[in-house]
Amino acid sequence: MSAETKSVMKSDTVNKILVAEDSKTEQVHLKQLLEASGYEVSVADSGAAALESIDSFKPDLILMDIIMQEGDGYQTCRKLKRNDETKNIPIIMVSSKSNEVDRKWALKLGALDYIVKPYVDAELLKRVGEI
Repeated sequence: MSAETKSVMKSDTVNKILVAEDSKTEQVHLKQLLEASGYEVSVADSGAAALESIDSFKPDLILMDIIMQEGDGYQTCRKLKRNDETKNIPIIMVSSKSNEVDRKWALKLGALDYIVKPYVDAELLKRVGEI
């Protein structure tokens, strides 16, 4: 972890983060990055797996890719925001889709923020810490 990454403060309100991401490389990277910053992290490899794990893991925040099998990030975000038990969990979309239309659509569906891959680790941690 770089000195720049270490200087980012952990959020006081977010302790548990669910990472919904189908790329194994990205899963490992985000899990290591977030755990090194003091967060408890669980990983799901699809939208369906994310929905299944929410009841048992009870995340304070979800980092969600858009392009995944078995329920993409848009569908999963929509389902979470329409459910009274999960509608208040903040969602940050983390996607390689850099089109402004994708960002606006994610925010319209209820995502709190939108981060484009590739991202700078310190910037991702900063935005997570601001929740």
